[in-house]
Amino acid sequence: MFGKGQKKDVWTYITIGIFLLYLILLVLPLFTLLKAGFTNPDGTGFSVAYFTKFFGKNYYYDALFNSLKVTISVTLLAVVLATPLAYIMTTVKIKGKVFLQILILISSMAPPFIGAYSWILLLGRNGAITKFISSMFGVKVPDIYGFTGIVIVLTLQLVPLIYMYLMGALKSIDNSIIEAAESMGCTGIKKMVKVIFPLIMPTLLAGALLVFMRALADFGTPMLIGEGYRTVPVLIFNEFISEMGGDDGFAAAISVIVIVFAIAVFLIQKYISNRKSFSMNALHPMEAKKAKGIRNILAHTYIYGFIVAAIAPQLYVIYTAFLKTSGRIFIKGYSLDSFRLAFDRSGDAIKNTFSLAIASIVIVVFLAILIAYVTVRRKNTLTNGLDIVTMIPYIVPGSVMGIALLLTFNKPPLLLSGTALILIVSYVIRRLPYTIRSSAAIVHQISPSIEEASVSLGASNLKTFFRVTFPMMLPGVISGAILSWVTIITELSTTIILYTAKTRTMSVAIYTEVIRGNYGTAAALSTILTLITVSSLLLFFKLTGKKEISI
Repeated sequence: MFGKGQKKDVWTYITIGIFLLYLILLVLPLFTLLKAGFTNPDGTGFSVAYFTKFFGKNYYYDALFNSLKVTISVTLLAVVLATPLAYIMTTVKIKGKVFLQILILISSMAPPFIGAYSWILLLGRNGAITKFISSMFGVKVPDIYGFTGIVIVLTLQLVPLIYMYLMGALKSIDNSIIEAAESMGCTGIKKMVKVIFPLIMPTLLAGALLVFMRALADFGTPMLIGEGYRTVPVLIFNEFISEMGGDDGFAAAISVIVIVFAIAVFLIQKYISNRKSFSMNALHPMEAKKAKGIRNILAHTYIYGFIVAAIAPQLYVIYTAFLKTSGRIFIKGYSLDSFRLAFDRSGDAIKNTFSLAIASIVIVVFLAILIAYVTVRRKNTLTNGLDIVTMIPYIVPGSVMGIALLLTFNKPPLLLSGTALILIVSYVIRRLPYTIRSSAAIVHQISPSIEEASVSLGASNLKTFFRVTFPMMLPGVISGAILSWVTIITELSTTIILYTAKTRTMSVAIYTEVIRGNYGTAAALSTILTLITVSSLLLFFKLTGKKEISI
């Protein structure tokens, strides 16, 4: 279980403690979910009745095909849009590049369901663009609802994720490789396809996997603009929480199907990546050069065009927050009434969002630091197992995780359902991978000889860690913590399964107000959440001195 030459010390017990914590808070819930899915509907014995029911009716497995259709479309479109976006930003001098990079990141930080809501305001049946084109040209614009709308919203939301991955990969390509290709007549599109694309393929696959999982798990977007276009997260939610009496076992069975499918996709991605993986060390990284003529125009048009499409809907939501409203109708004139109503109706939701997120992020940072260190520095069977277990939430959809936790912790001695603690557990388990990955990347860059020197001077392992290693880990920890924080405060799919009236968060409040048709209040709450998100991002830039986030 332990590596050769490794003795049991304080890190051994820390590893065992964290592993046991994951067994209770992650492995046990997933096992409970699996058991519920294979239990007879009357609660007696093993059965595959739920799975027979799922694959026996078009109504159910159509939702799976719909999810696959959406997810594959979003992933392919995100790859197609993000690759030239990252390449142009790396190789061409774009005016206002630093500011544009921040805008690209901001566009990805807001939750997808706010993007869905903003597009309803723009291209809904009574949307601003819809009414403008209809009145000016007498043309009926296709609305944003259904499959097309879901794909547009999720694609614009998730392109920056692949962009962040690719920016890091492109900076690691040595410029001498590019120059050699150009000297042999390989230029333009041919150079992109033949040289650069193969070099960034492993990173591209990693980014595509993240987009695939996020699109597969998204609940809010299809719920708001799907209009009958059923996806698996919506189906799971409706089966688990139904006004006519939900069926926990059937919801669990659908969740098991989703997990199996997600694991299969994850393993395929890992297999392909491992076969194509290699290391690069750019002694002379690619530099941005000033383009001329039509190339310069096209580069700027592409970058600015994407940013306008990604940011404009969010800006319009902020604008509508200051308009006078009556339900779904925006009245001429400006007012702060929407903000007053937002605080009156959802003051507790704002407070809950902060208190739950702060409690979660403290635990996330503490655990991520320890996990990153032991999985990099203390490699053995146990830490390798811990490394694998900590990445499971990466591929488990939020609604599935919420159901698993609720089925497990709904009776003594582990009665957590209905409490704030179950939300904190879900946030910590689901968002830890972000901080672990960034923290582990920093540990890899720290030479073990520095720690060995500290120990040789008489410092204990723990003292060496906290006085030497931890300060050097801080940039990676902060980077991951900001990403974890932003995803926690905007979380919807897990929260909507686990929350109660006392633990309602801003994301749930926004979703509820949109469903009820209170667009002004929803816009005000969305604006507050967006400002919190942007402030978090600016704080990251201030603390790290960076102007971008690369994964």
